[in-house]
Amino acid sequence: MAVTIEDLYRSYGVLADAKDNLSQHKDAYQVILNGVKSGPKEKRLAAQFIPKFFSSFPELADSAINAQLDLCEDEDVSIRRQAIKELPRFATGENILRVADILTQLLQTDDSAEFNQVNGALVSIFKMDAKGTLGGLFSQILQGEDIVRERAIKFLSTKLKTLPEDVMTKEMEDYVFAETKKVLEDVTGEEFVLLMRVVSGLRVLQTVNGRQQLVELVVEQAFLEQALNPADPDTVDRLLQCTRQALPLFSKNVHSTRFVTYFCEHVLPNLSALTSPVAELDIQLEVLKLLAEMSPYCGDMDKLEPNLNMLFTKLLEFMPVPPEEAENGENTASEEPKLQFSYVECLLFGFHQLGKKLPDFLIEKVDAERLKDFKIRLQYFARGLQVYIRQLRVALQGKSGDALKTDEVTAARQTCRKLSVASGPAVECISETNYCLCCQNKIKVVALKITNNINVLIKDLFHNPPSFKSTVSLSWKPIQKSEAVAPKRPSTEEMGAADGTKKQVSLQPRRDARQIYNPPSGKFSATIGNFTYEQRGGFRGGRGRGFGGRGNRSRGRIY
Repeated sequence: MAVTIEDLYRSYGVLADAKDNLSQHKDAYQVILNGVKSGPKEKRLAAQFIPKFFSSFPELADSAINAQLDLCEDEDVSIRRQAIKELPRFATGENILRVADILTQLLQTDDSAEFNQVNGALVSIFKMDAKGTLGGLFSQILQGEDIVRERAIKFLSTKLKTLPEDVMTKEMEDYVFAETKKVLEDVTGEEFVLLMRVVSGLRVLQTVNGRQQLVELVVEQAFLEQALNPADPDTVDRLLQCTRQALPLFSKNVHSTRFVTYFCEHVLPNLSALTSPVAELDIQLEVLKLLAEMSPYCGDMDKLEPNLNMLFTKLLEFMPVPPEEAENGENTASEEPKLQFSYVECLLFGFHQLGKKLPDFLIEKVDAERLKDFKIRLQYFARGLQVYIRQLRVALQGKSGDALKTDEVTAARQTCRKLSVASGPAVECISETNYCLCCQNKIKVVALKITNNINVLIKDLFHNPPSFKSTVSLSWKPIQKSEAVAPKRPSTEEMGAADGTKKQVSLQPRRDARQIYNPPSGKFSATIGNFTYEQRGGFRGGRGRGFGGRGNRSRGRIY
């Protein structure tokens, strides 16, 4: 016989009046448990009554939890939400791990309100018992279905950092780190990024020793002991993902030596053969940017000379030989060699950084003929560079304010929908060749930053002996305040106008201001016009399980 509303209220009254003698009214509590098999109204009441008296009937604990779980899976969303809301009340003693496990599985819901409720319930039991809750989460991450695993990892990456220190103690953080290392034995690219975000935010790992442990964790994932297969996009993607995660960890005390060594020994020799994980990504430039960013933090290398020689060889490949000139001074070649500024900036910067460790490399380790060839290429590149720099400065003269802000050039391209008047038919600012004027100015500043960097580094190499003392900030790195465009000093005439009004002071870009534009005229115009600003790719996996062969699991309900 089905339990009615009256039966539920009657049983509730018996239990409420029993006070200290609750355990003697087991039959009344059983009636409430049976309410989950009745109609919608009875189920909603049962969802509230079951947890209220749960702690008084330990012998019925399993039956009570299972009854509440039945309600958590009911077809009526309002009943499910009520049941989920009450779940934290079951999280006592040995039940905490089971409740955490159940709530983690419930993260797979597609109902947004229900999903938020599950998140809130997990946070609330976290504050009751952090270790038990973490145990339930990691249990599902290691053994659960893919959708549950994915959402549990995302929960940790977003919620863990919001918990107070009295909840996330050192013991809890050590536990998270240990469990995360187990999970990292078999992860996808996206999971790897999220889990690194989890452990990177742990306070216990904010020391030099902690950051070194994180680097070791990334090294294990990067498979730096294995040779690189440049034709396998998954292998290339793994290396890129791992290097990106390691970059923020490097410092003068936490060295990038193993990564830089691997890039020099395995990546640079195969640079042209690398297979991009995504079609839009310029894989060669991406790799060179990563190498350049790591190079300042490289420590002592076992094979410094051969690695420096590999960088030098690759630099020569991107620095063209000047075309031969006829007797009348005209070029005999049909077209000028292409000057690839972005690639040269990366390689020159990396060579400059490692060159500090072996300053006599160009003098004693490079034969005279090769050094002569290098200087000829360097000189030709420098000539084209000077033309381009002059044209950029002229083009940017008088520009100021938002027109020259370059913190996010890519974002400007994506969000800008102004139409370019000069392009003839209306063209939205969304392609590589048609930008609105605001984006054109930003790109010009990036180009000026790149060319200024190369110019500074080339001057160092032209010293006799070569110098490695200059410092530059890589063009794609966030602009510092000191690099912002400064207003020029107003002239006497501007300050001393008879009527006392202030003239508008024009803003001039500083020599090292930050970004592109149309080609200048002159001897180098054909080559310089080919310059494009190549952005850092933001690829974060999404192609399946590229970091391991985790198969899909379908285990059904395993409460």
